Formats: sequence, structure tokens, C-alpha cells
Amino acid sequence: MRTEFDAGDVSRIVKEMALRIAGDLASAGALNVIGIRTRGEVVAARLADLMASAGIGPIGRGVLDITMYRDDLSEIGPTPLVRPTNIHVDISGRPLLLVDDVLFTGRSVRAALNALGDLGRPSVIRLAVLADRGGRELPIQADYVGLKLNDVPVDYRVNVRLTETDGRDQILVEPR
Repeated sequence: MRTEFDAGDVSRIVKEMALRIAGDLASAGALNVIGIRTRGEVVAARLADLMASAGIGPIGRGVLDITMYRDDLSEIGPTPLVRPTNIHVDISGRPLLLVDDVLFTGRSVRAALNALGDLGRPSVIRLAVLADRGGRELPIQADYVGLKLNDVPVDYRVNVRLTETDGRDQILVEPR
């Protein structure tokens, strides 16, 4: 199992995802791209920029904080860090691309879908993730996967680092 992906790998993965998404959604016209905080918002911004340069659009953008929708909120601690959701576009009736960095159990995506339901009703929601490590607890699958990691042990973690939040682009598979 490969355990390290560098900045070149991350760039290539995001570009390939953007091309696949653009190819599928080119006829959709207007599109909203919403990233789940924190690294999902970075991946979403990169995808939106690449799709816009490929002529897809107009693209509405937003950032979704799912903290208060998590089913493990009590495990986070007495004062969870809640940051703002910034979605200043109408999501109702338009296709929406929901973006996250890593898909594991599916619980973050479930929380995001619940949060989006409080904000409007998109015509369709598609899920894009930078890395899918398997291990689902809920019946949630990504429509667009940059990196499929099928053999990550349960006691390992997939850590995504992105320049905008961490100073470098890297994906590491490492023990917890």
C-alpha cells in the first residue's frame, strides 16, 4: 500500500477530478460547489477554479460547517469549534457538488446533507472527495473520487494536508 502522496500527486488528482466533473456537468449550466470545512472547502475552491477555466458555469460557491449536525457532537467536547457556513447563493433548484477531503464512515456527508436540507433543495447533489478510504458505516458513496485507498487498516488515518491550511500539499496514510 502506498502511504505518501506529494504535491505533484495532489495537483494531478485534483485536475483529473475537475476534468471528470466538468465532462459530466458541462450541460448542467449553473452549478453550486460547496465545500465541507475545512479541507473540503479548499478542494472545492480548487475544483471550482479548474472547472470555471474549462468553461463550466456560472459556478456559485460556498462553505458548509457541519459541526452542529454531527452525530458525535458529545464526543468532541464541551465547547466544539463552530465556524460560519458561508453560502451566499441560492442552492434550490440548481445542481450542487458537495466536496470533502476524505470519505471514511459517511457520517460527515450525512451531516452535510442534513445541513444542506435546512438551506434549500438542490435539483441534484453529487459528492466529490479527494480520497476515499473505504470503511463505510452508512450507505453513502462518492460520485467523484480522486484517490481510492482500499486497504487502509482501521487503526490508520488518512491525513490530507493542503497548502492553504497546512503550508503544503500532501496525503499521508499513517497510524493514529
